[in-house]
Amino acid sequence: MNANSYTHQDFAAFVGIDWADQKHAFCLQAAGQSKTESGALEQKPETLAAWVTKLRERFGGRTVAVAIEQSRGALIHALLEYDFFVLFPIHPTTVARFREAFKFSGAKSDPLDTEQILAILTKHLDLLKPLNPDAEQTRLLARLVEDRRKTVELRTRHIQALQASLKEYFPQALAILSNNVTSRLACDFLKKWPDFPAFQQARPSTVKRFLSGHNVRSPQVIEAALQLAEKSSALTTDPAIVQSGARLSQMHAEAIQTFNRHIQEYDRRIDQLFHAHDDAKIFTGLPGAGAALAPRLLVAFGSDRLRYESAENVQRFSGVAPVTKTSGKMRAVYARVACPKFLRQTFHEFVRQSLPNCQWARNYVDYHTGRGKKYHTVIRALAFKWIRILFRCWKARTAYDDAKYMEALQKRGSIFATLHLSKPA
Repeated sequence: MNANSYTHQDFAAFVGIDWADQKHAFCLQAAGQSKTESGALEQKPETLAAWVTKLRERFGGRTVAVAIEQSRGALIHALLEYDFFVLFPIHPTTVARFREAFKFSGAKSDPLDTEQILAILTKHLDLLKPLNPDAEQTRLLARLVEDRRKTVELRTRHIQALQASLKEYFPQALAILSNNVTSRLACDFLKKWPDFPAFQQARPSTVKRFLSGHNVRSPQVIEAALQLAEKSSALTTDPAIVQSGARLSQMHAEAIQTFNRHIQEYDRRIDQLFHAHDDAKIFTGLPGAGAALAPRLLVAFGSDRLRYESAENVQRFSGVAPVTKTSGKMRAVYARVACPKFLRQTFHEFVRQSLPNCQWARNYVDYHTGRGKKYHTVIRALAFKWIRILFRCWKARTAYDDAKYMEALQKRGSIFATLHLSKPA
């Protein structure tokens, strides 16, 4: 990130805080003094409010710089409520490396960490970037899209667990359900027939009526289910496995339905917020973005046009830009590890979704994979290019036009503008 515009003269005091779940250690240094003060704050609103009130009175309401070892969390949100604080989030890796550089023992403690955070703040203020939160609408959208992804991941765990459970004692259910255990059909099926013997005893008319009631009306599908009941046999008859498996499977099936409802509600609220956002038009028509990725791309850039001065800032912060290390004649390029993983994941997923819908992007991947480069390496490189394009659209508040970009590539004589790019021999 580029240097910020703050100087030491702008602040009445500097505070380094080491965030924790229960208690936060802090180290304070008044401007123009070398002496530091240390203490701890409990994770209680009244404790934090009393501490902030004392600071406001002590420094006459003048601005106080606060460095903290993260950019999101309960303490960050609480401190953002106070107008005389300027927050400087510091990546934990930065603090760890600072500790390793100057404390050779490798010892770690909360007081020691707060001193190091304060030292980074006071000695390298010009290299730190202050936290300027987005508007409430953008921040809410950002949290919802990330929370939705976490909910989907939780549901996936239950899906995998349910499939594993059924394979152990009732694999016929997976065949009847076409391995789709996320549907209401799957949950109701396992409630009605928790194991194969129960399904085998059901009347054919009951099975037909049940499947038809869940919009399964294909004669071939219904006949296949009846044939399984007639000709197949239970994988195991061990009561310990069957009874425990049935209970576990029903639990996972019900949990999946609960997650389905929450995901649908997330989708509804995200769609509502996204289309009411002023920047929605920039990301709506992106090739392959769709209802899930368009809001994620919007919050990846945010609504503050001063946050990123160049596309390079976004490329580095998101982890898409690689890290180059040189020493003497040695030069090595590594994937960037210290980055917001959800943000990097957003760009990677968008790039993959853009391929079926964007000719030049597909040409780019075909060209480089055809010359032996690894697929994911090419995807990262394409994400690097896409960020430059999206950054210009975001800065200009202009929607991306695939036809215009393709025309521009053709004018430059780019091989990626060829409609049917032939792969190398």
